[in-house]
Amino acid sequence: MTDARFDELIHAPTRLAIVALLAASEWAEFKFIRDSAGLSDSALSKQLTTLEEAGYVEIRKGFVGKRPRTSAALTPAGRTAFAQHVAALEEIVARAGTTILPRG
Repeated sequence: MTDARFDELIHAPTRLAIVALLAASEWAEFKFIRDSAGLSDSALSKQLTTLEEAGYVEIRKGFVGKRPRTSAALTPAGRTAFAQHVAALEEIVARAGTTILPRG
């Protein structure tokens, strides 16, 4: 069971979208994250830098042929922080007598 811990850094809507996207993959290319989150290059760069400085994201830069490629991945600390944040959100929702899980 994951300890619930609300994370103000992750909770910002843009960063929450980025972290959730990265939680579903090992590595994601910059373009994919940008397009999936609906951000500009500069806005995504800023958010990734914030997450990297917190130790939640690792950035990898390289080249494919002559084209630069940037990829990002959640660090183990980032995965833990995301899991704890989701658990905290689930607790908040549960207090309202509802669930975020689909009813089957």
